[in-house]
Amino acid sequence: MKKIDFQEILSRSKKYEKEMTKFLRDMIRIPSESSGEELVILRIKEEMEKVGFDEIKIDKMGNIIGRIGNGNHLIAMDAHIDTVGIGEINNWIFDPYEGYEDEDTIGGRGASDQEGGMAAMVYAGKIIKELGLDSDYTLLVTGTVQEEDCDGLCWQYIIEEDKIKPEFVVITEPTNLNIYRGHRGRMEIKVSTSGISCHGSAPERGDNAIFKMAPILSELEALNHRLLDNEFLGKGTLTVSEIFYSSPSRCAVADGCSISIDRRLTDGETYLSAIKEIEDLKSVKEAKAKVEMYEYARPSYTGLVYPTKSYFPTWVLPENHVVCESTVKAYEELFLKKPLVDKWTFSTNAVSIMGRHNIPCIGFGPGKEEQAHAPNEITYKEHLVKACAMYAAIPSVYIENIKR
Repeated sequence: MKKIDFQEILSRSKKYEKEMTKFLRDMIRIPSESSGEELVILRIKEEMEKVGFDEIKIDKMGNIIGRIGNGNHLIAMDAHIDTVGIGEINNWIFDPYEGYEDEDTIGGRGASDQEGGMAAMVYAGKIIKELGLDSDYTLLVTGTVQEEDCDGLCWQYIIEEDKIKPEFVVITEPTNLNIYRGHRGRMEIKVSTSGISCHGSAPERGDNAIFKMAPILSELEALNHRLLDNEFLGKGTLTVSEIFYSSPSRCAVADGCSISIDRRLTDGETYLSAIKEIEDLKSVKEAKAKVEMYEYARPSYTGLVYPTKSYFPTWVLPENHVVCESTVKAYEELFLKKPLVDKWTFSTNAVSIMGRHNIPCIGFGPGKEEQAHAPNEITYKEHLVKACAMYAAIPSVYIENIKR
């Protein structure tokens, strides 16, 4: 295996800063909310062709998969390339799609979450080819769709339908250049009560579904405070995020009410335990309320529908796992200091890759987590350079470690 020249990798990453910046700004200029990613996928394909990827495919869901090398060990790196919307435009001080750049930063929707990771990965592929580092492995660089709508769905499809199962996957969501080895899972739960409508002038003739929901809301708020805690990932949480009703009119008793719950699952919790905790509430039993998981079945931009339950499992990679140790070593060799090894607050595509399919994941990305979904989103040119170097180095360090 060819010796890894870490400083040459870093030097080449710095050399490609302008190209990465231009590529990222081009992606930002293309609106690409979930199920509307086609044009940004085509722009990524163009850049992969330009830097010399060995093979580029777009699967039936619309994910782009670029290949570097043809070695025995299959490794993948992933960036979702859909973004959330822009929200209230008056909260932005610059055009979210035109964006901006100055000497140090790049602004625009998707700069941190998560198109910066894609820009850095593509140029890492170029460096890997230039330095001949790909003789022992095959690297897949994936630009995945619909993550903001349904995290992990894209990788359910890649693993289950494309039949791609890497030895590990680097998740390039923003980590502020720290190394992340896990995060809480989540699920989307619906609780529904039913009643009987009648004229609002005589409510005693009916059965008000909204009133039935009131004690359930109070018990859910209390339940949040006693959910399981975990030393590494932190505490499980729940919040009520939406409320709906059905009624013949504003002058009638409501005959239906439902709420949505955003449930965050820490290590040791499952979707079954989370559902049972709600079903066991006194108010839920008294109201004979229905507790269920939502299902996601929105078509991708290609028209493909790949339905799944809205359950996104927790995952944690042990700190002494070879993938984590290899990532730490790559960081130390490149930057001559020790990294912070931590976890995300939000969830990522790793919910499917490791959470459902037990394929090891590790996180390292440009940008800061708090920029995700925020107005005036930015990332940092220095981050792109350092992330690019890490993506070029990690596979070779991993191969060295497993061959010892």
